[in-house]
Amino acid sequence: MSKRLLIVFSALILATLVLSACGPQASAYECTDSIGCVTVAPGDPIHLAYAMVINGPDATLGIDSRNGVEIAIAEKGQLLGHDFQLTGEDDGCSAEGGQAAGTKLAADTTIVAVFGTSCSSAARVAVPLLSQAGFVIISASNTAPDLTLPGNENNWPGYLRTAHSDTFQGAAAAQFAVDYLHATKAATIHDGSLYAESLANQFAESFKGLGGTITAQEAVDPNQTDFKSVLTSLAPGGPELIYYPIFIKAGALITRQAKETTGLENVALMGADGMFSPDVSSGAGDASEGLYVSSPDLSAFSAKYSTFFLPKYQEMFGSEPISIFHAHAYDAAWIVMNAIEKVAVQDADGTLHIPRQALRDAMYATTGYDGLTGKLSCSPTGDCANPVIAVYEYHAGEYPPVKVWP
Repeated sequence: MSKRLLIVFSALILATLVLSACGPQASAYECTDSIGCVTVAPGDPIHLAYAMVINGPDATLGIDSRNGVEIAIAEKGQLLGHDFQLTGEDDGCSAEGGQAAGTKLAADTTIVAVFGTSCSSAARVAVPLLSQAGFVIISASNTAPDLTLPGNENNWPGYLRTAHSDTFQGAAAAQFAVDYLHATKAATIHDGSLYAESLANQFAESFKGLGGTITAQEAVDPNQTDFKSVLTSLAPGGPELIYYPIFIKAGALITRQAKETTGLENVALMGADGMFSPDVSSGAGDASEGLYVSSPDLSAFSAKYSTFFLPKYQEMFGSEPISIFHAHAYDAAWIVMNAIEKVAVQDADGTLHIPRQALRDAMYATTGYDGLTGKLSCSPTGDCANPVIAVYEYHAGEYPPVKVWP
């Protein structure tokens, strides 16, 4: 090649390189999501959080759900090359606890989604804070009906649940009372919490609709230890069943004291899923014999529940499940992780961008997910549950209680 041609050829190569450098390039990701995006740097984990009751007398409820989330995360491993980080706050199963947990979590902009709350009373205050922060919130155990009712001030954007509504559970408990116990008269007790009062009222309305009579509807303080005056006031009405869908500590005490109350010795006693715990069996002692609880129907769960989930629970936590919403939490975690995978945008260096509104939309668009608790599809207001309710009977010194209906 002549020197002249070599110079021309070199100049052409240089020009090509210059034009290439100035030409179209892979542009940096620009977040256009209406409520923002979470950016996860290369090597950093995707931050998930929980707001659940993990201390005190109701701790088994939240710990059991947290365990379900942890099993799902362990099974998934990584998402688009990123690990997961799970942190959380205690919601106390109360409005005060929900306020504290919601305030703290809402301030952490690295959080993508929150699992919780454990209790509807905590949700009422925590969910608005978490929703306004742009998070996805999905509960495995909130059951208050209005949390997912359309056009309702308590149905916040970004909130979903894999738990049933008390509309289903209250009706099922009433049907059991009529069909199985042949009860015609019943009394109810609630503890002032959103969950308990709502469920007691749902039961009462359904029971009356089936031709039954509600002899009394009483309220108690969940922190008191002596319920004999309330129980004594129920006896003259002659109830054949007392339905008290409250939580563990007060539920165990009421069970004990009802058996010691004149006129109630042979009355059937019934709680709900908030009393599905080994702490009820140990707290009520021999008085737990014959206690009924309405709760999700474990026999309606998928085969994977027995073949994979229960052995994994034992392996990771050294026991059988300690409450009732572990599988609902597992399903909630998978719905979140699947939705993140659908909407996340990944840069060449591994940086992950998760648009918040797009994530919410993907959650609500969940259809036909094959979960442990059934085939789940989410409504536009966040109901994702497959609501199949059963009734279980406790036997003294044994856990879990045994399904007796349907």
